[in-house]
Formats: sequence, C-alpha cells, structure tokens
Amino acid sequence: MRLLFIRHGDPDYKNDCLNEIGIREARALAALRPQMDLGTCFVSPLGRSQETAAITLGREIPGVQGVAAADNCRDLLTTLDWLQEFPARIDANDVPLLQDAYYLRTSPDGSFKTRIIWDMYPSYYVEHPAYSDYEDWRTTLVAHHSDMIEIYERVIASFDELLAAHGYVREGRHYRVEKESTETLTFFCHFGITSVLLSHMWNVSPFVPLQSLCMPTSSVTELYTEERQKGYTHFRATRIGDTTHLTMAGLKPERLPHSALFAEVYSDFSQRHD
Repeated sequence: MRLLFIRHGDPDYKNDCLNEIGIREARALAALRPQMDLGTCFVSPLGRSQETAAITLGREIPGVQGVAAADNCRDLLTTLDWLQEFPARIDANDVPLLQDAYYLRTSPDGSFKTRIIWDMYPSYYVEHPAYSDYEDWRTTLVAHHSDMIEIYERVIASFDELLAAHGYVREGRHYRVEKESTETLTFFCHFGITSVLLSHMWNVSPFVPLQSLCMPTSSVTELYTEERQKGYTHFRATRIGDTTHLTMAGLKPERLPHSALFAEVYSDFSQRHD
C-alpha cells in the first residue's frame, strides 16, 4: 500500500482558504496529477485543504479559474473530520515552566492566550527528554495542561480504522496484513496532523516529527508498506515534504527559509521568529 500526505497550499488562515500563492501551488500539483497516481482521496474539512484537493483533482471552486476538469476523479474524494489540522492547545497561564517553552501572546487582561502544542522552543524541547519518548510524552507538562492526549487517541483510532478497512490491522506496535494491497490512499491535509500520523505509524513521540520535520505548503510526503515478513508490515517514507512539482512549474516554496518556516539565522528579522 502507498500513502500520500499532501499539505494544503499557501493559506489565508483568517478566511481558511488559499491565497494567490496557494492557488499557484495547487495548480502545479494539478499539472502532475496524471503521473501521481492519487488513488482514493481523502480531505480535511478545512477550507484550505478542500480547495487544494479541488484544484488538484480538477474540480471547480468559486473564484478559481483555469484548471481542467478530471472526470475520473470526481467521485474519489471523501471528507474526514478527524483529518483537520491537529487542534490540541496548551494553556500555560498557571504553569510558569511552560511559559519558557513557547512564545505566548497576551490578552487585554494580561493573561496568556492558548497556543497550539507544537512550535515549542527547541531550547525547551531538547532539554526535556520525555517529549522525545514514545511513552513518556504523555507524562509531560504539555500533555497534562492541554487536550493533546484525548485528541491524539481519537485521531489515531480513526486512522487505524481506515487502514483496517483496507487490509492493515493495528496490533500493539505493528500492523498485521489481513489483506495485501498495492492501492494508493491520498490525504489532503496539514502539517500537524501528518506529523501525528507519522509518529503513530513509526512508534515515536508526536513531538519528534512536529519539532524535526518541515513540510512546505503543497508538499508531498510518501510512504509505502514494507512487507519483508509474511503478515507483518511497516510504513517506510520515500520522501517527506517534497516540492518537486513547484520546481517543475518554475515556482519555489514562497515563504520557506532554508531550515523551516522560522528564521534561518536569528539576526534576520524579515523571517518568522515566533
């Protein structure tokens, strides 16, 4: 089995849609659609992913012109609510130690606003080894002062249910092959949720991919099952955050410093620091 995770194009987060850059990125994906073998497609309910999937598959969306329709793709897209961006948030107001772990914005009353659980400062993450451990991350301050565990369990259970329907059944830390498959499942979604699903398939803490991987907007992450032993499979990545489609279209990740979406060097304040 082959799994593709396609991050949405560059977004207008305020209006939950693609901006002009994101539309160009999705069109670059659409140009390679015949070679990508997308198979059965699933999409997050959020608008930025819905639009990315629609353009890539050749569907019409309001205000977006110039994408040829692909009749054979029209009935192969299913929205999955659990595929939305991983929504767990941290409340650090009563936890002084966590106030050093994130850049926290303040409300008019002086309290800290909640923040998504990733985008942790590396200086905090690397000095607290529990965040990197497959089991111990559940004992961390972030886990205790957020809704992360509950949402994580719900997401991975839904993902495993989907894989089981296609012949791959989770047992402990591995997947049992109930029915071999060479089909492709494509997920149009987000960085955070992709990182969480990778962590589950690979039996690592979700903080490891969240802190260590970069998947630019519209990028493609690809995994294949590896069945070296009968009835036993493992998911191995062949590419992560690939933007070849942008290069082939004469584009580039528009807002991507070399290292990630944060500043490559601290002194460059034209790039994001928080």
